[in-house]
Amino acid sequence: MSEKQKTIAKQVTLKGEGLHTGQFATVTFKPAPENYGIKFKRVDIEGSTEVEALVENVVDTSRSTSIEKNGARIITVEHILSAAYGMGIDNLIIEIDSIETPILTGNAKPFVDAFSEAGIIEQHAEKEFFVIKKSLTYSDEEKGIELMTFPDDEYSLHVMIDYHSAVLGHQYATLNELNEYKDEIAPAKTFVFLRELEFLLNNNLIKGGSLENALVIIEKGVSQEELDRLAEKFNKPKVKTINQGILNEKDLIFRNEPARHKLLDLVGDLALVGMPIKGKILATRPGHASNVEFAKIIRQEIKKKKIKGNIPEVDLYAKPEYDIKDIQRLLPHRPPFLLVDKALHVTKNSIIAVKNVTMNEPFFVGHFPEEPIMPGVLIVEALAQAGGILVLSGVDNPEEYSTYFLKIDKVKFKRKVVPGDTLVFKCEYISPIKRGVVTMHTEAYVGQELACEGELTASIIKNK
Repeated sequence: MSEKQKTIAKQVTLKGEGLHTGQFATVTFKPAPENYGIKFKRVDIEGSTEVEALVENVVDTSRSTSIEKNGARIITVEHILSAAYGMGIDNLIIEIDSIETPILTGNAKPFVDAFSEAGIIEQHAEKEFFVIKKSLTYSDEEKGIELMTFPDDEYSLHVMIDYHSAVLGHQYATLNELNEYKDEIAPAKTFVFLRELEFLLNNNLIKGGSLENALVIIEKGVSQEELDRLAEKFNKPKVKTINQGILNEKDLIFRNEPARHKLLDLVGDLALVGMPIKGKILATRPGHASNVEFAKIIRQEIKKKKIKGNIPEVDLYAKPEYDIKDIQRLLPHRPPFLLVDKALHVTKNSIIAVKNVTMNEPFFVGHFPEEPIMPGVLIVEALAQAGGILVLSGVDNPEEYSTYFLKIDKVKFKRKVVPGDTLVFKCEYISPIKRGVVTMHTEAYVGQELACEGELTASIIKNK
């Protein structure tokens, strides 16, 4: 089933300090047109260009993700991008008057709330998904980091962290569907180990950090004197020490909050691939650097797909989901007018089917007999039969129904089909079945080449 692109209904503004720079920033979110994507603009720089939220523009991943283009840099973009992706927003203008986005409460919740306040609206254009068809992997054995993809019909993430910490232990977080993001992931706050604080400050980082926007983890006892010294150095209020645990445990929302925040960051960093994903992602000890490297791998696959087009990746020798006997139980057609040999893969919305073209086809006797070419109308008929298998596979008692053409639209022929060719058909629903009528986008391939494409509309009618 197709989904529409989304943007926000009206402008909304947030203000606050940046986590690392401590600089105050005003960030304004504005509606954007279809197919615009998500772009940042530094309004404090005269003549600044828009910076697309794409992995090609990432320039730093130390403790946060930063993007830059033509000298316009934006630091710590991951929470905003995570919130936008989690709320299904495809097109968004983000204007900011400083170098770093506001940290606010250290999670994605303020941005989610801002988008909800502005209202999220559907646009006319359809979303274009990157559908994971094979396993993609990034690993760093030395750091125990691994990220990998698996094919799936939905977008889901599974994150495991283990920092050999007695306080955190082994934590696991999951996002089974985007509808869970707002309540289960967005509120998860960032975290830091107490032992890291002074190093980070000495390296010109976390100037805007506080107990209000980060969980502070103490792995071993620290004296009150040492804690007071750190508070003074950070110019923050003094707090009472604990032997071990989370210094601001009262602010903990989830028992596995650190793992959920790592998942939150992963959603934001993977938004840099530039399009929504359908597939399952497993991540062990992910961080901004590994997330971005993984996003680059996915982005490269997207570019390859655009170069190749929509060519189905199939194993012609795999056991089919429907062999010829199964197809004959679904379709009323019989030789010589049964033009699909097998269906390799069938989902609720799409089908991949195959036709082996041989010299024995009866139409070659009279259709260009000196130079046999499969008639274009029969290629369209074969596509329609593949679509018929898709439709009837989802119907109870399919033998009681048939599919009939209502409309053939936007048909184009790209290459001739001759004896010896294997036609691979791909049919996908453009819209769901409604009142017995369905419209499909259909394609026929020979090897890596598109032979024919078009839109077919059919009616499902009960047999008399």
